[in-house]
Amino acid sequence: MSTEEKSLHFIEQIIEDSLSSGFPQDKLRFRFPPEPNGYLHIGHAKSICLNFGLGLKYNAPVNLRFDDTNPAKEEQEYVDAIKEDLKWLGFDWTEELYSSDYFQQLYDWAVAMIKNGKAYIDSQSSEDMAIQKGTPTQPGVDGPYRNRSVEENLSLFEGMKNADFPEGSHVLRAKIDMKSTNMLMRDPLMYRILHRHHHRTGNDWKIYPMYDYAHGESDYIEQISHSICTLEFVMHRELYNWFLDQIYDDSKVKPHQYEFARLNLNYTVMSKRKLLQLVQENIVNGWDDPRMPTISGLRRRGYTAASIRKFCDIIGVAKRENVIDVSLLEFCLREDLNKAAPRVMAVLDPIKLIITNYPVDKEEWLEAENNQEDESAGFRKVPFSRELYIEREDFLEEAPAKFFRLSLGREVRLKNAYIIKGESVVKDAAGNITEINVTYDEDSRSGSGSEGSQRKVAGTLHWVSIAHAIEAEVRMYDRLFIDEAPDSHKEKNFLEFMNPSSLQIVKGFVEPSLSDVKSDEKFQFQRLGYFNVDKDTSEGKIVFNKTVGLKDAWEEKGKKEENLLMNTQKEINKYVKEKDANNAALILNSIIENIKSIDNYSLIIQTIVKNIKNDNNSLLFSNLILHYSDKVKIKDIEEESLTKLYTMSLKSQMAAVRILAIQNLQNDLNNYSLFETQLSEIKKVEKNEKVLKLLNDLKL
Repeated sequence: MSTEEKSLHFIEQIIEDSLSSGFPQDKLRFRFPPEPNGYLHIGHAKSICLNFGLGLKYNAPVNLRFDDTNPAKEEQEYVDAIKEDLKWLGFDWTEELYSSDYFQQLYDWAVAMIKNGKAYIDSQSSEDMAIQKGTPTQPGVDGPYRNRSVEENLSLFEGMKNADFPEGSHVLRAKIDMKSTNMLMRDPLMYRILHRHHHRTGNDWKIYPMYDYAHGESDYIEQISHSICTLEFVMHRELYNWFLDQIYDDSKVKPHQYEFARLNLNYTVMSKRKLLQLVQENIVNGWDDPRMPTISGLRRRGYTAASIRKFCDIIGVAKRENVIDVSLLEFCLREDLNKAAPRVMAVLDPIKLIITNYPVDKEEWLEAENNQEDESAGFRKVPFSRELYIEREDFLEEAPAKFFRLSLGREVRLKNAYIIKGESVVKDAAGNITEINVTYDEDSRSGSGSEGSQRKVAGTLHWVSIAHAIEAEVRMYDRLFIDEAPDSHKEKNFLEFMNPSSLQIVKGFVEPSLSDVKSDEKFQFQRLGYFNVDKDTSEGKIVFNKTVGLKDAWEEKGKKEENLLMNTQKEINKYVKEKDANNAALILNSIIENIKSIDNYSLIIQTIVKNIKNDNNSLLFSNLILHYSDKVKIKDIEEESLTKLYTMSLKSQMAAVRILAIQNLQNDLNNYSLFETQLSEIKKVEKNEKVLKLLNDLKL
């Protein structure tokens, strides 16, 4: 096998096998079939890149087909947005098609199936149908209308089409096998009555086909050779094939369905329903809010099409579900922007800096490189003057040894300019620093070739000349959720994990070269990150969106929290061994503060469960987290783990463990009664006064 063959993903290998078995290359045809009931998100991008990528690789047509069979949820707005996203990603389609194009053909086929005894009208309620279908372990039973005559079925179906009946009164079902081990084969629905306006067919139709029926038949009409779906459709494949078997003509291509693992991204929700909820409840500012995982949101935030395509290429196409770290997407973005984004200077939390020995009326235009990663990017001129803005965090009046920015008595270089030295500060009545006074080394101008310009100092700061600065609104976006799996926790609403700091709006100042920026232009604010010009920008008002930082702050935060928990567990050992009560209390307070500072819900849960073992210190740690963390509640712990924690803790030889277990049980009304007997038994033999007092307070 050649190297190229080894690099093929499994879908490509399937196609190669089809071609090797004699399937004509000119019969290859693919499709991307979105339902226009919401905006596309990053998960769809994987499917888009796969289907259109196959089209490019095999020089085969790729249709854009809107599966618009549910007028209750579909809108023209979504159709337009999907087309815009596809074009922005860099893909074009062979034909723009709609399942609604085939409504008459689908209806005619359904009539033929009724005549062939393969479909019937069911008039049961949805609740009765659900009961009649059985369960995964119990076969279904035939419904009371399954053996209606062909004539009655045809008459009722015609009546459904003509709006003679209300919604929910009748459905058309395929007549397959009510005892099938695949519940989808137990006489699935084909048509339902919907008296709704359709965005393309208007009020022409009063019945609409179900997705499972329309999908495969639409593939057949378009002669799609390889119908590629995500893994949740594996169980649907048998039904897909059954519907095709009812209409297949062996002179045509019979589509085959293949499934791949969809994209799961941490710190994100991909459910259209949940994304719609965020929009409708005004938790975000529309589908293209830069915090949304929608393609339009990513575009507005400043993501590039190339970075998304690269991301999809790196994660590949697999058969098994896995969760991709969003930091990989951010890495692909940084890599792309690093090559193309011009470097500029901006200050987002300004403090005034005055160079006391620089002439009051002097102004210089210094040369600055636009992008050191791109030789063709050239240089620009930036103005320099006596009074500048620098970032507030870049100055400390008294700084520790490893602080490599400005402080009194220390030197730093101003980017593209001079070396300065901190001399004094001016403070307001509250003691806040309002101005920093510095001196500069006139011989140290960057690029001048002078001896002073060759001097090395520890830090370099960005800055903006106050006289030339342009005010800008800067929207500092961050991840929308603080938990890595916000919609995966039982008994928890995903909205509980919203990041309260996902948007902060600040007034910043930028260099004058940015005075005439246009929407969607991208820049690197030196030392701060990458920023995109928002569409809200207008004459006299510039708005920037923070796209991504220069470094992965979340990875650093995650590692810090993991390390903090590890170190806190070590502190448990010190606390247990400490003989002096005052010192022990100080250690315990430190442990509690550390626990309260951890935000990562999943990490907290994992740590609690991991430490439920026959070890006093571990049990103490679990109970402390459960008691003091405000990020988790007792009900968030699985019942089996919680029972194990209480049982082992109440038997612990360490009084502190027993105390915390009793306190946690006091807050757990669901489980308290289960342990009353055990608590009564403990009370009879307990010798520790604190534990006894707790038990007596319980009035067992």
